[in-house]
Amino acid sequence: MDPRKRPRKKNASAMKMLGAQVAAFRKAAGLTQRSLAERALVDEETIASIEQGRRPLKEDLAAHLDELLDTRGVLSVAVENMPEVDLIPRWAEEFVDREREAIAISWYEGLVLPGLLQTEAYARAVFRSRIPVYDEDEIEQRVARRMERQQILHRKVPPTTSFVIWEPVLRDRLGGTEVYVEQLRRLRKWAELPGLALQILPLGRSTHAGLAGPFVLLETPDHQRLAYTETQRGSQLVTDPNEVAILAQKYAMLRTQALNSEDTMGLLDRLLGE
Repeated sequence: MDPRKRPRKKNASAMKMLGAQVAAFRKAAGLTQRSLAERALVDEETIASIEQGRRPLKEDLAAHLDELLDTRGVLSVAVENMPEVDLIPRWAEEFVDREREAIAISWYEGLVLPGLLQTEAYARAVFRSRIPVYDEDEIEQRVARRMERQQILHRKVPPTTSFVIWEPVLRDRLGGTEVYVEQLRRLRKWAELPGLALQILPLGRSTHAGLAGPFVLLETPDHQRLAYTETQRGSQLVTDPNEVAILAQKYAMLRTQALNSEDTMGLLDRLLGE
């Protein structure tokens, strides 16, 4: 998708307010989330996410809900006039939406730690490294947004997650020594989370399946498999099954080339001097 044509991200506070309105209209109509979802031909989780302000209400669904709930176009007008904010790049918004819903995430990274694993201080150092520079207010907004994304790892039923990280990322001291040590301790702690596999691809190998750059594999609740890649000034959400399969093969090879989870924790302990 052309990044210039991607819709602007809606303000989180306004999304929560609109979600509360949807919930109020639904209850006034005597409907449960499930019954409304069935009538709207969407998943119950979609309605729940909208009501909780975690997912934006799209124009077509707003119009449909206006009909089902007899709200005389109120929801459509609200969506049309939602305030906008640009806390994450527009070209990355679709990926973040898909990531939030994914039941499985596999992530190879060779430049910087995956956003889902970053501490606040490390994320702040990442955004402060940006050229052209962000002002401090924008940096803090982006850090907060990144921390919000990490909540998916702590849901009652979190996605199955796998991370392969090239060792140079761990050797870099982005943000300084204190940030570095805190980040290593976070990785060591999260390496023991249920359903999370962390593997380090060590230096000194004679083969490396990830030389073409970082990428992420996602599996949606309906078991569609997607991939995501980024460049300096854009991104690509890959849906073609053949292309996704190629990246899945790369990831499978990376996992065989990387240290296993136990050896990865041992390396982290050594880097921490423990």
